[in-house]
Amino acid sequence: MGLVEAWGGNAFGWFFAHLIEAFYNLGYALLHPSEWLAWLPYINGNMPEVEIKESLMRFIYYGASVEFFFVVFAIFLVITIIGFISNRFMWGCVRVLEGFANGTGRLFAWAGLLMVLQQIVIIFMQRVFAVSEIGIGLGATFTKDVSWWSEELKFYNAMIVCMCVTYTFVQGGHVRVDLVYSAVSYRTKRLIDMIGSMLFMVPAAILTWLYGWFFLWRHLVVPNPSASDTLDRLITKARALRWNVETIGFSPNGFNAYFLFKVLLVTFTALVLLQAVAFFYRSFLEFKEGPKSEGKFLDKDPIGDPTAELVAKIH
Repeated sequence: MGLVEAWGGNAFGWFFAHLIEAFYNLGYALLHPSEWLAWLPYINGNMPEVEIKESLMRFIYYGASVEFFFVVFAIFLVITIIGFISNRFMWGCVRVLEGFANGTGRLFAWAGLLMVLQQIVIIFMQRVFAVSEIGIGLGATFTKDVSWWSEELKFYNAMIVCMCVTYTFVQGGHVRVDLVYSAVSYRTKRLIDMIGSMLFMVPAAILTWLYGWFFLWRHLVVPNPSASDTLDRLITKARALRWNVETIGFSPNGFNAYFLFKVLLVTFTALVLLQAVAFFYRSFLEFKEGPKSEGKFLDKDPIGDPTAELVAKIH
């Protein structure tokens, strides 16, 4: 009998049973990747097709499961405890997480320039040459209707919003409504930041992930997985499993890769969750070390940086 079955009679028992089992689940997943990653070409080897389909269903199930939540929570708990003991370690975590947010945002911010250039090309080709299709490429040409390229601009905008969200947060570019924050003391501000990151950012990211995860996979495979399905039911569905990537657009010749927006939604929530952790750590360290540590190791773009201004305006 597992710990969850043995201790699950009350809320505290259920919580701690899952937390303890999370370490076993993490170790088992790392030591048996073929059971949930066999659907990837470089892992499956010569496994039977049925087992490959079952591994994909396990991946879908555990991606938004209670077990996965407690594995992530256990990792966070261990890192946080080490960070409470060592300020240097926690500052290292802050620098890595904020560096990742900045790097991701600065990279995908170039989608704004690409969006502008593509819009110029579309207008020029339509108004000057009156073409109905635009093709790009050397040797192998990728050709689509003009309406396809026009609707694709939405995807660039979505990339900037989703992939630059934590970059904008680190840079302090989000719009804020301040009713109390500016009037309180330094340490009270840090307490507000810590509470806000854990009580607002983290739950919002988790809820969005839980809905977005199955929303994504319902547009990638059939039979459609559901959040209410048990693992045994999904394994049963695996017998009829096949890829069915969404390719339906809003117009006959329009952009038909809308499944990418679902991918962005899931990626967005993961970035927000990581930034919530980074913000909590930074707020705790600034609270602990005092005003002298405010903005410590903060990699902010110079005032007037066109990239930062463009992303801030979109957000």
